[in-house]
Amino acid sequence: MHTLWKGALSFGLVYLPVKMHAATEDKDITMKQIHRTCGSPISLLKSCSQCNKDIKSEELVKGYEFQKNQYILFEKDELDQLLPDSHKEIKIMDFVSIDEIDPIYFQKTYYLSPDSRADKGYTLLMEALKTTSKIGICKVSIRAKSSLGAIRVINNCLVLETLYYSDEIRPIQEVPNIQTDPVVDPKELDMAQSIVQHLSVAFEPTKYKDDYRNQLNDVINKKIQGDQIQYSVIQQKNNVLDLMSALQASLDALDQSKNKKTIKPKGKQKKEQTA
Repeated sequence: MHTLWKGALSFGLVYLPVKMHAATEDKDITMKQIHRTCGSPISLLKSCSQCNKDIKSEELVKGYEFQKNQYILFEKDELDQLLPDSHKEIKIMDFVSIDEIDPIYFQKTYYLSPDSRADKGYTLLMEALKTTSKIGICKVSIRAKSSLGAIRVINNCLVLETLYYSDEIRPIQEVPNIQTDPVVDPKELDMAQSIVQHLSVAFEPTKYKDDYRNQLNDVINKKIQGDQIQYSVIQQKNNVLDLMSALQASLDALDQSKNKKTIKPKGKQKKEQTA
């Protein structure tokens, strides 16, 4: 597994050398822009409209637009100087219960592996988090960006979850049409709760597949082989039901599905042999 970052994880005066690895991967199918006329891919070059030429990476600097078309410039070394001295350290500042953190704060997950010198301390922190049901709130600098993070345990592995800072979460009050004092019909609520109960299961992540990606892969393979692709016409749903009718129809469909699953097929009867 590729190492993205090397540094240390610390809590109190305990200092644990660790390596960071991406825990997730994007499996979206990527495609290039192609010129329809000749079939050639279009390259995305960095170009300067003022100098009318392509620009090499070493000629670029960072710029902040403080007024329209006016920028203050930063060299990479200047920005690196702003990073904390401990930018190679994941320092745990507090321990909290994970149920105190709303999922809206979570960004990206990274696995942390112990350096060979830190096996004992790594295991000790992992067991301490398990037995106390706590996670560690920390700060870490990844790719020249300071992030808030949470250290937790998944299957005997320490994991870093990067978090949004509180001022990066947009206020719910800005969401249009949200009721401050919502009122629901008791009968409709009872039916909605019944639907939730019917559809409640244990979470099995392998149960859910990326149907679009699988279908796209299938079409790509068929096109490579020169097969004709038949696309079905998507029928638009236009049957508008009132809320109560929709709830009742949902419950009826769930009951029918449940009854089909409970009916066992009858075994085939043996034919009597004739002499």
